[in-house]
This record gives sequence, structure tokens and C-alpha cells, in this order.
Amino acid sequence: MDDTEEQQQVMSEVHLGCPPGISGPHISRFTISLPSGVESSRFNELFKDEESCTDQDISFDEDGDLVLPRRPQSSRRCFTMKIQHNITSSIPSVGLQVWKAELVLSDFVLHKLCTSTEFDGIVSLELGAGTGLAGMLLANAAKTVFLTDHGNKILDNCVENVELNSGVFHSQAVVHVRELDWTQHWPPKASLGLSSQERYSWSSLELEEVQKASLLLAADVIYSDDLTDALFSILERLMSQGLEKVLYLALEKRYNFSLDDLDVVANGYLHFRSYLRADDDECEGLEHRPVPYFSGRRINIREIPQYVGEYDRGEDVELWQIRYIKGKR
Repeated sequence: MDDTEEQQQVMSEVHLGCPPGISGPHISRFTISLPSGVESSRFNELFKDEESCTDQDISFDEDGDLVLPRRPQSSRRCFTMKIQHNITSSIPSVGLQVWKAELVLSDFVLHKLCTSTEFDGIVSLELGAGTGLAGMLLANAAKTVFLTDHGNKILDNCVENVELNSGVFHSQAVVHVRELDWTQHWPPKASLGLSSQERYSWSSLELEEVQKASLLLAADVIYSDDLTDALFSILERLMSQGLEKVLYLALEKRYNFSLDDLDVVANGYLHFRSYLRADDDECEGLEHRPVPYFSGRRINIREIPQYVGEYDRGEDVELWQIRYIKGKR
């Protein structure tokens, strides 16, 4: 690990306005409300009329917790998620923060839950889950959700969030927090989990169940070429086994000045795109292209309403549907 990365502190735009000078974990309340025109009949027990959904400016409650501003509405149905997070972190520990792409992915999950039954009763795995927001929202419909990340500090924080929000999961949902190092062999060796060092290890039954996963989620995991290489390596191993899987990945393009290009470019994004082929590519010789490969389709997020508060999506957040094509169609 680069010492500079370990020492450098970064801050998500989502946490702007949080109390300054707080170095440890902080709890923010995210209000999830139904946008106009979206029916909630499937989740009547979840979305409720609450006075806490009234409009307000950026402020803090008596406990010092951030209360996010909301879009003006005369009446709405909502519920609240409590998320423990750090306000700043080192680059290797960015999973301790909430990032904009995670909110976009959460909006996508919520829209699917409210407008279809596609995610009902499924097994899902979230890669680089961080605080676990998107995967926990999925637990309103899914049978089993595996929230995975790397490092005890991030996993401990994710467990805390699962405990804070267990009341919003549907009664039969099971949520596991598990270690997943993308650079290591998959599947990992099954553990009995008898020692504290093994608390985030996989059992043999869990490894069997994750083979049945049809949905993968990931948010804001594209910021390092080495990490992107490791991501697609583990994706190939996960998506080539068991049931056919689809990945929904949200990312934020990050720009840096390049001496090679003498311009401000998003090289990390370009490296990510180099792994994908457009599934609707009409180029000559399509029927002879090599397999396997990753097929990518960009989803228009303007067609996805905002359920999670009123954050600014900006122009640089994208959502991708990615499939692993094993053979010729």
C-alpha cells in the first residue's frame, strides 16, 4: 500500500455540510421518498406518511446528525435509512463514506422494486459494498443479499449499518456481510467461522447459495486501473459460474490532467470502458468476435427518478448494465 494514499484524506460530496472536525464514525439519516407518479402499493408497510418528510434546509438534529434537504412536495410517503459513515477517509478506506454513485445505484434499485417484481426472491451479491446502502435497500425484496468488501474496518462498519436498518428488510430476507478480496482465488476456502478472525469468512452453504445469485451490484469502484483490473478478474470468475448473472455498476467519471495528453482526461473511465463491448454493436464481423467477453449497456439515469433525498447527480455519474457472454449467440 502506498503510504501517500494511506495518509491522504478525501471527502465525498455527499458529506458536505456535515459537522467539521469529526474524525470517527458519524450517523446520517437518508430519507427515501416516493417521487410523484410512482405507486407504492407493493411496499405499503415500508413507505408511510411521516411528518419527518417535511421540507427543510441543510441542518442538524439535536444529536448532531445530518438532515438532508428535500425536494418541496405537498405530501409524500417515505421512510428513513440510518447510515454510519466517516466524513473523511484515506483512499484505501473510501468504503467508509457514502458516494454519489451509491445514491444513483440506490435510486435504480428502489425504482426496480417499486415498478417491477424482477428482484423479488433473488440472491444478490454487492461488490465493494462500503456502507451497504444499495444492497440493504435490495433486501426489501431479495431472498438473500451478500454485502462484500475488503478489510475489517469497512466490514465492521457495514455490519453496524445492517443492524441499524434491519427493520426495513422484508421479514424473510437474509443479509450477510462477507470478505471478498478481488485479487484472491474464487471461490474462497470455506470456513467454520469459529474464531473472531473468521467472522467475515464464507461457509460452504453460503458459497453454494451465491452460485444461485442472478444479480450483482457495484458502486464507485472505478478509480484505480489496478482496482479495475482486479474487478473484471473477479467478475469473470463470478459470472462464468452458476446462474447467468447481470451486473449493475454505477460510477463517477473523475478527471485529472494528463501530461501525455496535455489535457484533462478521465483515464480511469477509459480503462474501464476498454473492458466492455457494446452488445448492440453492428460492426462488420460481429458474428465472429471472440468469446467470452463483457457486454456493456449504458442506462439513461435521467429516466430513473430520485428516491434518495435531493442530492446533485451532476453530469459525470453513469449507470451500466454488464453481462458476461460465454459463447456465441
